[in-house]
Amino acid sequence: MRKRRIKVIILTVVMVLIVGGGISGKVDERRETYKYIGIFSKVLSLVRSNYVKEVKTKDLIYGALKGMMETLDPYSQFMDPETYKEMQIETEGKFEGLGISIWIRDGQLTVVSPIEGTPAYEAGIQAGDRIMEIDGESTKDITLQDAVKKMRGPKGTSVTLTIEREGVDEPLEFTIVRGVIVVKSIPYSFLTEEKIGCIRIGEFKKSAG
Repeated sequence: MRKRRIKVIILTVVMVLIVGGGISGKVDERRETYKYIGIFSKVLSLVRSNYVKEVKTKDLIYGALKGMMETLDPYSQFMDPETYKEMQIETEGKFEGLGISIWIRDGQLTVVSPIEGTPAYEAGIQAGDRIMEIDGESTKDITLQDAVKKMRGPKGTSVTLTIEREGVDEPLEFTIVRGVIVVKSIPYSFLTEEKIGCIRIGEFKKSAG
């Protein structure tokens, strides 16, 4: 009976240590998070109080969030509410423009891919193309939101893109007529000889499920 009691006590102690260790780890993680949030808050306060020009708190925080996402990978990026709204329009399935998925990569406006069957696709725009100018205006330091606004517009109107392409020495110029872009989540599907169904998902949107 005594041995059994000792075993129960030992088991209880082990369980307490395991659970306690997990809780302790979470507490330490929270403390570290709060520590760095505190540092961020102090820096934010110092900049607002001492910077030579007046700055908007929103711009500072958005800038910090963008920097945070840039520490991850080239495909992770912070989108402010307006940019997110623009993205939602493109993923709803229909809009007027060129039909290009774009991103800011290494500080440069870059084509992720043209949407198949769109004016951009038919004009020969390729994934990886760097858009240097839109209608003669440099895209240096341009935001995604501003780039989308410049390229989107009523069907039948045109926009000229100046492109840098890997392996091509001279810049390429494309004048593209805007059209109605219908985004297809699944451009095509097929069945292999092994009876395996394959689909290509072009864009993720509400109907892609």
